[in-house]
Amino acid sequence: MTQIADTISKNDITIKSGCKHFKTEITTISKNAKVSLYHIQITSDTPKKPEPLTITWKIPAHNVKGIWKPTTDFAKRIQADWELEHMESRISIDAPVISLFGHDDSNRHTFACSNAINKLELNAEIREEDDCFYCHVTLFLEQQSKIDNYNIQLRIDEEEKHFSEALKDVSEWWESFENLKPISVPDAALVPLYSTWYNFHQTLNENVLIEECEIAKKLGYGAIIVDDGWQTNDGNRGYDFTGDWEPERLNKTKQFVEDIHATGMKIGFWYSVPFCGKKSKAYKRFKGKFLTENHRWAPVFDPRYPDVREYLIKIYKNALLDWNLDGLKLDFIDDFRLYVDTPEVNDTMDFISINAAVDRLLTDVITTLKEINSEVFIEFRQKYVGPAMRKYGNMFRAFDCPGDATMNRVRIADIRMLAGNTAVHSDMITWHNNEQLEVAALQMVNTLFGVPQISVVLKDIPKKHLEMVKFYTEYWNTNKNLITKGHFTPYRPLANYPIQKVSNNGKILIGLHDDHVVQLDKTFENIDILNAKLSEGVIIKSDAHFGNYNCKTYNCNGEKISEKTIKLNKGIMEIHVPACGLIQLTLNT
Repeated sequence: MTQIADTISKNDITIKSGCKHFKTEITTISKNAKVSLYHIQITSDTPKKPEPLTITWKIPAHNVKGIWKPTTDFAKRIQADWELEHMESRISIDAPVISLFGHDDSNRHTFACSNAINKLELNAEIREEDDCFYCHVTLFLEQQSKIDNYNIQLRIDEEEKHFSEALKDVSEWWESFENLKPISVPDAALVPLYSTWYNFHQTLNENVLIEECEIAKKLGYGAIIVDDGWQTNDGNRGYDFTGDWEPERLNKTKQFVEDIHATGMKIGFWYSVPFCGKKSKAYKRFKGKFLTENHRWAPVFDPRYPDVREYLIKIYKNALLDWNLDGLKLDFIDDFRLYVDTPEVNDTMDFISINAAVDRLLTDVITTLKEINSEVFIEFRQKYVGPAMRKYGNMFRAFDCPGDATMNRVRIADIRMLAGNTAVHSDMITWHNNEQLEVAALQMVNTLFGVPQISVVLKDIPKKHLEMVKFYTEYWNTNKNLITKGHFTPYRPLANYPIQKVSNNGKILIGLHDDHVVQLDKTFENIDILNAKLSEGVIIKSDAHFGNYNCKTYNCNGEKISEKTIKLNKGIMEIHVPACGLIQLTLNT
C-alpha cells in the first residue's frame, strides 16, 4: 500500500489526491485481453473526511467516433480536455458509466463504477497534444462524513462487440451487487399508459377522465397516471401547494378510483416527492428541515431527518390503503441534493449523507408499498433511472419532450440499454389536433421500442388519428413480448438511432426512422419493418438468398395496402409502403 499523496500506477491506472492521511491499494480482480475488473480500497488508521480523489488512465484515440453517456441526448460527440464540464453521477442522477464507440458502432472502451449511490464525476476527453483519451472517475466531491475504509470496483471493457452490448453487460454487472438488486416488474408496468399531463395539465375533471379511460381501454391502454392537479385547485403550474397531498380538485378520490377500475384500467397518482410548497401545512410543520428554501419551485424536504422520511412514506402508504391505487409516479427525485445553503448536519438527523438518506427513504417506500400491493408500479423519469433507482422503481420514463418524436426515440433507447428488465416508457405522446395524420403518426411510431404513453384528448382527436392510435397500440400489445423481452440494438448513436432492431424467437422488428438501407444478415420467419418516416418506400439489402416471403403493407391507420409474394434474394430491393406504415414479411414454408 502506498500513500495517496503519491502517484500510484498499476495496469496504467493512476490515483491522485491531495490528502496524505489515506492509503490506497489497487487489486486486479480479473483481467483478460478485453475486460478488466479492479478493486480499489482506500483506508485510514482513524476515521477522517477525505479530499476529492481521482482515478485516471489514458487510451489511444483509435477508431472513436463519439462518447455515449446516459443522458447526453443529441450530444454524443467527442469532448476535448479543455471543456471543463464533467458528467455527474449519484443515486438520482445518471449512472456511473461511459462508453466510447467507433465509426462502426463498435465498443472501443466502456468503463463503469460499482458505486451508484454517492456523487461521482466521470469523463473521457481527448487531448490534442497526444491524440489520447483521458478517462477519469473522481470520488469524495461532496463527502460529508468521516471514513476509514472505502471500496469501489472499476470495470473496463474493450471487447469487440456493438457498444450497446457493452452497456448491457455493465447493467448485468451492477445487478450482481447486493445493494443494487432491482425489484420485480409487475404486469401493470408493461401496459400502454394514458397520462393526463400534456392534454389537461392541472385542469382535471373526474367525468372527463372516466370517459377518456373508457375510450383508452378500447384502444388497448391498460393504465392511467393522473398527474399534477389532482391535489389542488390552484392552476398556476407551480408547486406552492405541494406537501400536504390532500385532494381538493379530485376530492371524491376513492369513488373516482373505483370508477376508473370499472373501466378496466389501473390507476396511479403523481407526487412531487421533494417539494413542500410554502402555502402547505407541511411547510410550517417542517420549517427548518429543508435542504433549501431557495429552489426555483418550492422548498426541498431534507431526507436526513427521520420524521421527514416517515411523513413522506405515510403519504404514499395511505394513498394505497385509502384509495386502492395501483401505482405512483414519484417525481423530481433528482432535487434531493446538496445545495449551497443546505444546513450542516445536526444531532436530530440520523444520516449525514443526503444520497444515503435518499436510499433509505426510497427503500422504505417500496418495501412499505409492496407489503400492501406486491404488484404496485412506481414510475421514475430521466435523469433518475440509474442502477440504484432500479431498487425502488419498475418503470423508467423518457424525460419530458412534448412533440419531439426524435428525442423521445433517443431517450427510450438510451434508457433501455442500461435498464435490464425494468419497463422503459416513452414520454407522453402528444400532437396538435389539426396535425397531418402521418406527422401525428411520427409521434407514435418513434416510441414503439418502449412502452407507449399517450397524452391527447381521445374524444376530441380526428377519427383517422384515433384509428392510427388503435392500430399501433394493438400492434404493440400483440408484439409486447418481442418488444420488451427481445434482443434490442439501436444503431448509429450520433445519427440519433435511425435504425433500431429487436428480435426474439425467429421474429425481428426493424424501425427505420430515416432514409437508410435496411440490412438483413440472417433468415427470420417473420420480419416486420416499421417505416417510421415521412418518405415512402423501404430499401432492403439481403446478405444471402433468404427465400420467398408473403409481404403485406399497411398505412399508418391500419388499412392493408397490398399483399403479394416477394423473393428476398441476395442484393438490393425496394418495397413500397406509405409514410409511417408497416411491412410484414412471413416466410413461406
